[in-house]
Amino acid sequence: MKRDSTCMEDERVDQRTCLICGDRATGLHYGIISCEGCKGFFKRSICNKRVYRCSRDKNCVMSRKQRNRCQYCRLLKCLQMGMNRKAIREDGMPGGRNKSIGPVQISEEEIERIMSGQEFEGEANMSWSNNGDSDHSSPGNGVSESNQPSPVSTPSSRSVELNGFAALRDQYLGTPVSTHYQYLPHLFSYSAHSALVAPQPRSLDPQSHSLISQLVCAEDLEPLGTPMLIEDGYKVTQAELFALLCRLADELLFRQIAWIKKLPFFCELSIKDYTCLLSSTWQELILLSSLTVYSKQIFGDLADVTSKYSPSDDELHRFSEEGMEVMERLIYLFRKFNQLKVSNEEYACMKAINFLNQDIRGLTNASQLEQLNKRYWYVCQDFTEYKYPHQPNRFPDLMMCLPEIRYIAGKMVNVPLEQLPLLFKAVLHSCKTSVSKE
Repeated sequence: MKRDSTCMEDERVDQRTCLICGDRATGLHYGIISCEGCKGFFKRSICNKRVYRCSRDKNCVMSRKQRNRCQYCRLLKCLQMGMNRKAIREDGMPGGRNKSIGPVQISEEEIERIMSGQEFEGEANMSWSNNGDSDHSSPGNGVSESNQPSPVSTPSSRSVELNGFAALRDQYLGTPVSTHYQYLPHLFSYSAHSALVAPQPRSLDPQSHSLISQLVCAEDLEPLGTPMLIEDGYKVTQAELFALLCRLADELLFRQIAWIKKLPFFCELSIKDYTCLLSSTWQELILLSSLTVYSKQIFGDLADVTSKYSPSDDELHRFSEEGMEVMERLIYLFRKFNQLKVSNEEYACMKAINFLNQDIRGLTNASQLEQLNKRYWYVCQDFTEYKYPHQPNRFPDLMMCLPEIRYIAGKMVNVPLEQLPLLFKAVLHSCKTSVSKE
């Protein structure tokens, strides 16, 4: 029998392999046939002007299983096979540009300039304390799921990034992550003229004061009860650390459930909507609370426990790209919150705004949620402008943290459970180290 031509075409597509690592290709990305993994890696490397180093002879084997071991050789092969960096959108968003342009052949000299970072040295640098305009978000765009921060340009210093977790293998995260992992530069700056504008004295709206007081009263701000003390000299195993993380997650989730019943708008929504909201946002709520009101315990007591856990070489080698991205984003989000020193009132508002997400599927009254969301959005804005008149960009900075929290929570689902102990060790150690140096 003559086979259907469409089926034969689909079969040929399925048989295509990535020209970089040999994994199953998903299409034409930046000029060449490649898989989703190499497409994303190339985009992140170029957008963030990353500089890698090969610990061998710059001729590492590229395969689906080994492609994460040497980022230098992976990027080198992407360039050698003709991946077109000019096809990447400058704003870092999906879709690419100049789609008609296929593979590009560039000289060895240009490849060397890209690999060494010289190609980017003439471009504008953006540092941790740079001055730039913040994204003045509004209820219509600041907390929607579609408004996820995307990787953008960062400095191109000669500092070398973590290469295949070599730094972890050598010293178990002995150094903080480099500033190449700055995914959200718009979160880490205030306007150049901010300090020059004289703040206008104002009072807090009585209704705002009342609503914020109700939100704070609904919070359980007592220290976490899960024991996180450990004897000196004790070596924590992967299983023990994983069990501790599960107990912490259980306690944090229980606190979120108790919190819902104390909310001032608890009687305004249906049980179905509350259930839907909690099931969709509980990870985000736990993450937000861990980075703010419980941060002293999480980045103190828990960090002491994770420091007594030593991952094996196999665990380090198997650490996934998803884990790396979550680690990078968590470290910089922690630094942002540490910089802002979020108050209990701001935390309570942020939590309510994040919870009241009208974009979640299955809700029976999305318009009601939208009105509640706007209510606490403006309450939070009123409070921050009253409490911090010298920080005019504080409110948009706070609100831009919410889509990042949602993005991280969504990404954490893809991190294998057995990698969570290493992920938390990496994040907590790097954050604790950075704070101690301040």
